[in-house]
Amino acid sequence: MKAVLSTLILSFIFFYTWSSMRGNDLIPREVLFGNPDKASVSISPDGKKLSYLAAKDGVLNVYIADRTKPDKAVPITDDKKRGIRQYFWAYDNKHILYLQDKGGDEDWHIYSVNIETSKAKDLTPFKKTMAIPIKLSEHIPDKIIVGLNNRDPRYFDLYEVDLASGKRTLFYENKDELSSPIVSDDDEKYKLQFATKTNEDGSNTIYKVKDNLKLEPFLEVPIEDTGGTGIIGFGETSETVYIFESLNLNTTALVKYNQKSKSRKLIYRDPKTDINDVLFQPRKKNVQVVYNTFLRRLAHVLDNTIKPDIDYLEGFNKDGELQIVSRDLNDEYWIAGYLSDKKSYAYYLYDRKNKKVKFLFANRKKLDKYSLAPMWPVVIKSRDGMDLASYLTLPVEVLNKKDKSFIPKKPVPLILYVHGGPKGPRDWWGLDIMHQWLANRGYAVLSVNYRASGGFGKKFLNAGDGEWGRKMHDDLLDAVQWAINNKITTKDKVCIFGGSYGGYAALWGAAATPDVFACAVDIVGISNLMTFVRSVPKYWAPSYKQLLKMLGGDPDTKEGRELLESRSPITYVKNIKKPLLIGQGANDPRVKQAESDQIVAAMKKNKIPVIYLLYPNEGHGFARPENRLSFFAVTEQFLAKNLGGRAEPVGKAFDGSSVKILAGKEDY
Repeated sequence: MKAVLSTLILSFIFFYTWSSMRGNDLIPREVLFGNPDKASVSISPDGKKLSYLAAKDGVLNVYIADRTKPDKAVPITDDKKRGIRQYFWAYDNKHILYLQDKGGDEDWHIYSVNIETSKAKDLTPFKKTMAIPIKLSEHIPDKIIVGLNNRDPRYFDLYEVDLASGKRTLFYENKDELSSPIVSDDDEKYKLQFATKTNEDGSNTIYKVKDNLKLEPFLEVPIEDTGGTGIIGFGETSETVYIFESLNLNTTALVKYNQKSKSRKLIYRDPKTDINDVLFQPRKKNVQVVYNTFLRRLAHVLDNTIKPDIDYLEGFNKDGELQIVSRDLNDEYWIAGYLSDKKSYAYYLYDRKNKKVKFLFANRKKLDKYSLAPMWPVVIKSRDGMDLASYLTLPVEVLNKKDKSFIPKKPVPLILYVHGGPKGPRDWWGLDIMHQWLANRGYAVLSVNYRASGGFGKKFLNAGDGEWGRKMHDDLLDAVQWAINNKITTKDKVCIFGGSYGGYAALWGAAATPDVFACAVDIVGISNLMTFVRSVPKYWAPSYKQLLKMLGGDPDTKEGRELLESRSPITYVKNIKKPLLIGQGANDPRVKQAESDQIVAAMKKNKIPVIYLLYPNEGHGFARPENRLSFFAVTEQFLAKNLGGRAEPVGKAFDGSSVKILAGKEDY
């Protein structure tokens, strides 16, 4: 494979990039896109053990160590393929649970591994089935509740699973087609208390599940509120229910509901932004801290018993944004994380009783050897007056240090990096690997929270409904014009780059506004809204009506089909005239391979050049470091050729990668 890629791109590696490299200032791709040193650090419920993800023979696995000897960790899992990315402690302190799929197909299995013997057991050994962890409890430490869609792929039945034996007992057969189950653990017994049903018009009804399993309406949620309203958990007992609620409000409020008295109490609400996280007390389960974010995250302490700890930890590292990552059940030890825009994420162990903080691990310690670029939070006005919270990163060499302005010393090529979703996800401040990589290669990088991004209230969230390829794209165009007006870049040096919805935006930009962008990079992007909506996973059934509202058209109606066709990049494929690079995972269950295949075929038919890289062992994005390294090696050369930035030689970037080059060989 290395030889093949050398043939493809060697002709321009040196021509466009080698001459522009200066010394050793390029951050190696391996440092940026290889496995992290340590990630997802956690403390066991009894506070005696630490755990984290780290590479074992090049593959991410779970390690554990004694709390007092964090450098003496040993691996307890032995994944050899995709790597483990999601894990958590069982409350029995004897088992680690982790999720794994096959090649990115998102048919997640839940595994239980004994920390003493390292023996793993597949708790959900079903083919073509997704398993979802629903409830773990310190009161029932040896059993968990999981959701499985093996009976009906659209909806999840609930099972109680014994961690040691793997025995599964049917807990709730979901013939009522419910979603979002909320399970309590009163009296050391699991009980389904609430669940949600989507109505014909796309609205939700949250039901109270009675003892006889009869459903009693609890809360009616109009379709415009489905993105901001739902139950988030119980207090110390199920008598107290915590709810995120946007009914008759623009932004989500935290509401405390008492099931016994049926009383409601508003706990917190910010008028500008939604709540994006809460911190529960480990045993009492009261909400202690609420977080919301416009440009930077703000913490609002609701429980004064925790305020001295928050103040102490914030004062300990004033340069980093404090995040409480993990706590033991007795609340004696915390894992505190500090987020920076110019340093690797750092984990610390906090001893509450003795007010002592001890450094544990850096997420990517090699990054700190390099000069990293600051991320500037900026607000860009859309043409219709909306505030677009955005983030700009500039190459270090063009920073205007004299007045500390985000305006560079001279204009540089710009990468408009578009987040996926679109609803719910958003861009954040902090150390962004993509921003650092691209800025290090000589590009300004701009990420925009366009309308439909999450966290800014339901008016902003729902303003994207029916606006794919319209006002959502206008927001991106307005951001590009803002960058040009502020002399960050020039109009002939802008690339649009993104994954998922961001990939759609890249394809749309290349096809519908071909004169705006010098080139485009699409990762698992949607090219045809009709084929996309017809092929979504069956377990999206509860949210299907909301999906149609977001897209703006129903494929079962003539008007809907016409609208979806008019918003599909493939409809305008003949307009594409600038270089396009496409990356796709063959097992992607959300944006199927057909989305990339068909636009590449249409481009070939119209004799339009395109580069198409397919990864047979990937899904919705590239999880394996070997595949990330190969894709971003090609992307570097592509950007350098079309925008003039710098690039690291390909070297061994394709060793171990599964990449198949299905289009573009003839171009190099």
